[in-house]
Order: sequence, then C-alpha cells, then structure tokens
Amino acid sequence: MPRHPGWPARLRYGPVGLRPPRLRDSRVWSTLRLRNESWLAPWEPTSPEPWGPRHVSSAWPSLLSSLRRYARAGAMLPFIVTYEDQFVGQLTINNVVHGALRSAHIGYWVDQTVAGRGIITAAVALATDHCFGVVGLHRVQIDIRPENVPSRRVVAKLGFREEGYLVRYLDIDGAWRDHVSYALTVEDVPGGLVRRLPPPPRSG
Repeated sequence: MPRHPGWPARLRYGPVGLRPPRLRDSRVWSTLRLRNESWLAPWEPTSPEPWGPRHVSSAWPSLLSSLRRYARAGAMLPFIVTYEDQFVGQLTINNVVHGALRSAHIGYWVDQTVAGRGIITAAVALATDHCFGVVGLHRVQIDIRPENVPSRRVVAKLGFREEGYLVRYLDIDGAWRDHVSYALTVEDVPGGLVRRLPPPPRSG
C-alpha cells in the first residue's frame, strides 16, 4: 500500500516536536494517561471499559497497530508530541479526505504538568502547516467542547475561525456533548502558522 502524502514525518519548532508513535512508547504513554485521568477524561470519547484497563502498557501495541493501519490507508496522521525530546502528549490529524474537500480534523492532548507552556499551540501550528504543505489539504478543523477553555485558547492564539455550534455532536465522557467548530483554510495563513508563533517555548 502506498504511503500517505506527508507520512511518516518529523516536525519541529524549538523544543516542541511531532514524530510518529513507536512500540517502545508503551510505558511512557501508559504512565501519562493513567496520571492524567482527571485532566483528560472529561474530553475523551465515551468507552464501556474503565480508564485504567484501557491505558495499561499492554494496551499500547494494539492501539499503535490501529494508528499505523489508518496512517497507511491515508485516513490519519498520528503523532507523538515531544518537549525537549520527551513524550508529553499526542496529536492526531484524522478524518483525512482528499478529492474536492481536501480536509482533516486535528485532535490533541498534553500532560497537565507541562500545560500552559505553548507546547500544544506550537504542535497545532506545525501540524496545520504540514497539512497545508506536503499533505496537500485545503482545510483544517478543530472541534472543542465549549467548557474546554484551555483548548479554545489554543485555537484563538492561532487565529482559527469559529464557524459553528454543533449540538449534541459527539459522545464524550458519558453523554452527547455540544462542540464549537473552528477552522482554517490555506488561504487564511499565507506563509503558514509557525512563522506567526512567538519565540519557541523553553523549560523552566
């Protein structure tokens, strides 16, 4: 099966990076997900399985296989978010459609201990520029629950346009939740998003 345009890829802005997931990420992935349950669960899709069993290290190989399968099929570009080369979250470019639409959705999460440092803002900028570059897309969309203020702050910083209010849009955390839809098209960001970022975030 041919590789997806722009996949696999490694992207970087200062200490913030995006890279493909790998098998040896299992332990760190599990540690972060288990530690961040209260931080992440309100924004995660509903599952019949409890958080703990879903996020043990042994669950990672199956998830990784699924991510790679969708990536090879051209439906998704899954990334690990790194900060100073350490795994701190994930970003996924999903629902990739070519043809007349040439669109995708971006979703992400980050470890609470490094939230607020501009890491996800930089990661979304990198991913959006990648979509509008070698992936060949025209539109990128991010859908966010109205209550998720930190995530809405990310898209506001990057200039994503609020395009609609989606009523009972996704089954999240045990109920059908409303979402606010944000988007950019390639015409909105001539020269890309990364060049609009402040100086790269640093540790400290």
